[in-house]
Amino acid sequence: MSAAASTLCGTPATPPASPMGRWLLPAGALAALLPGTPPWAALLAGTVLAFALGNPWAGATARLSRLTLPLAVTSLGAGVNLAVVTRVGLQGLGYTLIGLLATFAIGAWLARRFGTSARLGALICAGTGICGGSAIAAAAPAVGARDEETSAALATVFALNAVALLVFPPLGAWLHLDAHAFGLWCALAIHDTSSVTGAALAHSADALAIATTVKLARALWIVPVALALGAWFARRDHTTHRAGVQLPWFIAGFLALSALFSFAPGLAGVAPVVTGSARALLTLTLFLIGAGLDRAALAAIGLRPLLLGVVLWLVVMAGSLAGIRLGWID
Repeated sequence: MSAAASTLCGTPATPPASPMGRWLLPAGALAALLPGTPPWAALLAGTVLAFALGNPWAGATARLSRLTLPLAVTSLGAGVNLAVVTRVGLQGLGYTLIGLLATFAIGAWLARRFGTSARLGALICAGTGICGGSAIAAAAPAVGARDEETSAALATVFALNAVALLVFPPLGAWLHLDAHAFGLWCALAIHDTSSVTGAALAHSADALAIATTVKLARALWIVPVALALGAWFARRDHTTHRAGVQLPWFIAGFLALSALFSFAPGLAGVAPVVTGSARALLTLTLFLIGAGLDRAALAAIGLRPLLLGVVLWLVVMAGSLAGIRLGWID
């Protein structure tokens, strides 16, 4: 969106990068690595610095966040038994399939109501129902999405991720959710793995372990969902094009490290060090993500995709919480 259009919409342009940001952003990144730094505070600090001073290191922070997140998620595998991951994945087959079908059905209806394209609606559904940006990136080529549709879906999910990281911890406390229930709710109702783990980490280490395990077991659905979407759109558009679907490498890394620490008891003493480093990397990642946000990016989302994403997210939040409370999801 142009600066003129942004001004007409009432959204001021992001300020040019201040020289002070060259020092404060690296200092904030180092502070995010300190023990005890809350994940929500790291995200908020990065966002405030980016909005107030601009981000003179925008390219570097984006590249670094794309590296730190998969490394952090992979490292969390050291603290999760592979048998538990397998059991969670198998136990969750039923409610995951029902949840995905409901998400796509409601999302398709909302897309028609809000006047967004079917492809954009499908991308937002994939991001909401599976694992945020990773699912969108995998589904976009499969459905033949245009660049602007992919960007709008990613921007919508990113904005809601930031909100989730801030509101879920106090909501969990207000609802008196224990570590198991809160970790499960985070995994089912928050889009990206970064915000899932960040919100769960704010509750407890047990909530983090549950959230990470459930979320990554859920992320394995990226491939079948993307292939199914590709087939549906190909049939709808009367084409034979099929784009390849790639599984994010951090899922394989998590499973590999989980297997290593599960079958090598001698490494038990190292696991707390690895998982502690993973939590620090997650907090740094959230700071970097916040530093990459600007007003122009938010304005570029447009109102209709954002409304679609918000309403669908609220439905998923309420539905998953009700399922957990009623004992249907465990």
